[in-house]
Amino acid sequence: MMLTAIGLMSGTSLDGVDVAMIETDGKRVQAFGPSSYRPYTDVERRLLLQALTEATHLQAREARPGILHEAERVVTMAHAEAVASFKAQNRIASEDIDIVGFHGQTVLHRPAEKMTVQIGDAAALARAIHIPVMHDFRAADVAAGGQGAPLVPVYHRALAQSLEREGPVVVLNIGGVSNITYIDGDTLIACDTGPGNALIDDFMQRSLGQRFDCDGRMAAQGVVDENWIAQALSLPFFALPPPKSLDRNDFGKLLLRDSSPANGAATLTAFTTAAIARIVPLLPKRPKSWVVAGGGARNLTMMRMLREKLRPAPVEAADALGWSTDAIEAQAFGFLAARGLKGLPLSYPATTGVPIPMTGGIVARP
Repeated sequence: MMLTAIGLMSGTSLDGVDVAMIETDGKRVQAFGPSSYRPYTDVERRLLLQALTEATHLQAREARPGILHEAERVVTMAHAEAVASFKAQNRIASEDIDIVGFHGQTVLHRPAEKMTVQIGDAAALARAIHIPVMHDFRAADVAAGGQGAPLVPVYHRALAQSLEREGPVVVLNIGGVSNITYIDGDTLIACDTGPGNALIDDFMQRSLGQRFDCDGRMAAQGVVDENWIAQALSLPFFALPPPKSLDRNDFGKLLLRDSSPANGAATLTAFTTAAIARIVPLLPKRPKSWVVAGGGARNLTMMRMLREKLRPAPVEAADALGWSTDAIEAQAFGFLAARGLKGLPLSYPATTGVPIPMTGGIVARP
């Protein structure tokens, strides 16, 4: 039975809430629906950055001390507003939606300590939008010993099946953190590869008061510090085989000192692409093609660097295939919500390291 699902995603870039509707049975996608975006305000984003700092001291998943309580309220309200606006713009009634997949905002991800925390009050959201809400997608995987991330590979596989191209195909998502899905017939492997846009965004904010490097224009003007990159790539994470995952702040201590805005942006963009290229020798075969989604696909300098590092395999943006570069993760959480309702696995040993395929998610009803 096909379900109409709305997926919501607020990623590690802390830019806002993506909303997307799909029709799916949790195995294949019958149709893409509309999508929209509700940006965080500067005040909301500063609050969430404070919440990330405060969350480093959390000892219990459910605890919301200090600023985290207010941050959870703001995240919930932003998602409720995003859904309300989406429904109004597209003239969609609540009763036409079977389930909403609500990822929440990750503030802490430490799978080695069996801790992953996504803030957002699903019960309050369900009451506000009058639709059942599935949430807490990662907890069951982490509790069972998995990395809890990435969770989108099953959706990437559903999309890739429609391409009818020779494998291996890798779907690369560049958000705050970068992650890959390696698809080759029945083989599905996934992991985080390293930083995505987070280090670049934070650097641009510190250096110029800008939220991101638009189109990679600043990076295009700079000179890459290859010695800094070589030192950064010596961190143990990059030699680990998949599956593996990261917290947004895992590379926060890697600071560029006395670097101009252009050189810093160029170096951090090159670091992201070099880290992605580092995963290739750790895969069973060299990928035949790469599809890039997420904010990084809009960064022309990053795409140019990726093509240089991953040649001869072609590297193309998801939009070129009729997929949505911006809404793909929101679509994925609609897809995952449908899978969760049907008790289908969301994660596998080769995608998160969990011992057995795991379903997940908890439903909050209006």
